[in-house]
Amino acid sequence: MNPATLYTVLVIAIVFEVLGTSAMQAAQHFTRLTPTVLMVLCYAVAFFFLSYALRHIPVGIAYALWSGLGIVLISIAGYVVFGQKLDLPAILGLALIIAGVLVLNLFSKSTFH
Repeated sequence: MNPATLYTVLVIAIVFEVLGTSAMQAAQHFTRLTPTVLMVLCYAVAFFFLSYALRHIPVGIAYALWSGLGIVLISIAGYVVFGQKLDLPAILGLALIIAGVLVLNLFSKSTFH
């Protein structure tokens, strides 16, 4: 399988994980049915695509991308959707996470180029 397809599968998994986490926030401790159901469905889709990606991507690499990009995207979603503010140390930390993901993908021989 070509790397572009694998990255696409992994990105789909990450997007659904972020959607599921956003729905978890909206579910308000599982007291709202629609966001709770949406959360479960999104996580199911996310783990399906992640498991597919793990057929060809080393688990450490896939999880680094999953968690790194997921943290950045959910932080953006928290800011945009839920009005959660990010201070300068949070923004710097997110920038370091992005830098780590870029280093991993651009320079590591452990990835699947």
